[in-house]
Amino acid sequence: MQRNYAEDFPILKNSTSNGKRLVYLDNAATTQKPASVINAIRDYYESSNANPHRGAYPLSERATELYEGARQRVADFLNAAGPDEILFTKGTTEALNFVASSFAMDIVNEGDEILISIAEHHSNLIPWQMVAKAKGASLKYLYTDAKGELTEEELDAKISPRTKIIAVAHVSNVLGIVNPIEKIVGRARQVGAAVVLDIAQSLPHMKVDLQALDVDFAAFSGHKLYAPMGIGVLYGKRQHLSKMRPMLYGGGMVEDVSQQEAVFLEAPYTFEGGTQNVEGAVGLHAAIDYLMGIGYDEIKGIEDELSLYVVEGLLNNPHVILYGNSHPHNRTGILSFNIEGVHPHDVSTILAADGVAIRSGHHCAHPLMRHLGVNATCRASLSFYNTKEDIDIFIESISKVRRWLRLESK
Repeated sequence: MQRNYAEDFPILKNSTSNGKRLVYLDNAATTQKPASVINAIRDYYESSNANPHRGAYPLSERATELYEGARQRVADFLNAAGPDEILFTKGTTEALNFVASSFAMDIVNEGDEILISIAEHHSNLIPWQMVAKAKGASLKYLYTDAKGELTEEELDAKISPRTKIIAVAHVSNVLGIVNPIEKIVGRARQVGAAVVLDIAQSLPHMKVDLQALDVDFAAFSGHKLYAPMGIGVLYGKRQHLSKMRPMLYGGGMVEDVSQQEAVFLEAPYTFEGGTQNVEGAVGLHAAIDYLMGIGYDEIKGIEDELSLYVVEGLLNNPHVILYGNSHPHNRTGILSFNIEGVHPHDVSTILAADGVAIRSGHHCAHPLMRHLGVNATCRASLSFYNTKEDIDIFIESISKVRRWLRLESK
């Protein structure tokens, strides 16, 4: 019998919505936190709270061990070449902005091209708009096909000798489609372009081996990986980090400071000015341990089964419009849909009355919405802690929406 992983998450055991059991289907926005992560954070504050790298006393040394231990755990988890390729950030947005400001600004020149997909989250879009405008470069887009996928023909047509940077999400936060990263990297290497990969939506669902993928940079947020908010990671190849400028200047990132000059530490410390989020790093370490205790094979098996189940339920409703590939092959458990004649905000409000939490809106992806020909969608996103009972409640609630609005008779 399959284990009910929701039992590991206090909020899922204890929370109700409008007096009904919470059915949490907004995991692409943020995941809930297992008790092991909550306990690790509590234990840190009760036994190890101090400023790392600052003190020679035992408490500070313990905080340093925990902080650097988390860095090593992330490096192993992602199969980075070493912990010096792992930078802690506030999240994916800060990490991608860091690459844009401290790397791209120095290598992109007038007439060059930056290539992103039309499905990018604004955090992997707006920084590249800014770089293109500042450097006189062109920002170009890879367009998805009717299934929401990037085709080889599109890659061949858009990647050229003028391409300097290709920035794409591993998995779309709207469609759940897994992009062909190996093919993108292969073509990028042929023209000498750097690849920046947003793994915020892939890492909760699949193993990501950064050395095997051979990307130049990768970014993710801890809060989408069952870890706390306010902690994230930027991975960068040593060859790039050694040449990059810091984005923040201040304490903790210098070797020596005179009245007019400063000598910076080597990566990763030169990029981590100020007091760091040790609590978040500790929580991220615990979250990775928890996930690896389950294993990606188990996670994928549960989520694939749930995806098939929820798609079948949605497609049985003649008023549901589903966007992207409806088959779990080449996608994760992110489902964007609309109900004919109903605004997505009304759908989410009606579902909330039944205790069902989904997302509605543009999902920080305005260009993709326009590409799909809509202003907004509903989005249900799955986790391994969801159950078929959750899906049954969700599908039943969906069936009531048009009746609630008197678009059809009871």
